[in-house]
Amino acid sequence: MERVSEDRRARSVGIGRAHAKAILLGEHAVVYGTAALALPIPQLTATASAGRSSPATDAQGELSFTMTGSASRAVVTRASDGLRRLTAAFKERMGVEDTTHLDVILDGAIPPGRGLGSSAAHSRAIVLALADLFGLELADSTAFELVQAAENETHGRASGVDTKAVCAAGPLRFQAGEVRELSIGRDGLCIVADSGTAGSTREAVELLRAGFRREAGARDRFLHRAAELVAEAEQALAEGEQEEFGRRLTGYHELMRGAGLSTDRIDAMVGAALKAGSLGAKITGGGLGGCVLAMTQPDQAREVTRQLHEAGAVQTWIVPLRRRVSRAL
Repeated sequence: MERVSEDRRARSVGIGRAHAKAILLGEHAVVYGTAALALPIPQLTATASAGRSSPATDAQGELSFTMTGSASRAVVTRASDGLRRLTAAFKERMGVEDTTHLDVILDGAIPPGRGLGSSAAHSRAIVLALADLFGLELADSTAFELVQAAENETHGRASGVDTKAVCAAGPLRFQAGEVRELSIGRDGLCIVADSGTAGSTREAVELLRAGFRREAGARDRFLHRAAELVAEAEQALAEGEQEEFGRRLTGYHELMRGAGLSTDRIDAMVGAALKAGSLGAKITGGGLGGCVLAMTQPDQAREVTRQLHEAGAVQTWIVPLRRRVSRAL
């Protein structure tokens, strides 16, 4: 069991937090072992609180779940089912035998189904809240295993990039489970714009696989081009070549679009961002909906944001792209 020092006591309420992320480049290909570049979005957070109420007698481990905000009933139901499995997995992994009724409240500002890592952030926040409640300290590896198992339940085969990015302090490179911080040669600015339409990673994965099966060589071509764009983008970031980096963003959007993973609204938003002066723009996340990510200069940010809203964005966030070292990944 991974307990803290003896002077730490179980609390009456445990708190856990995580944040959103956006994929810069590498969607889908990362599942096949290609690198992906990810950007934490610290202003979009998920906070979970876990507390005890009356002892559970007839229903051992009984749990009540509340999700604040405007999430639909279907989203809350799925989240509740996943939380029960996650709580059971946490107790088994950590050797918790407490059968007290648990009340879990999740306050999430991350819109679901937008490719922003909401499910991974929610799971991590809840796992940390449970650890805090029971006076336990999780090793980073254990937290990763628990959240990643929940991600596999939600999305099918998950790469692990979301699980790492929702607790990262700065932009990162992820490949086959290995993480390192991205080298940023010059500070930049990204605008993340919500199309208002939820996508489905599971459906997008199946659509891509179906395309790979239909056309000989399609898989190899997709992965080769993805790896090429990611490598070039990483080099451009390290050298401070923002225009080159922006071109790789747009190139990755064309790759996703060619695979049928974009939508008319997403394409319109990408076009609007480019017309307004963005250095590059793309869909971010699994596809079939979700968000657009645009790289822009600070003096263009206002116009890019305006044009994105005119093209259909329902909300936008400005996210700095800079190196930040404050904790281990």
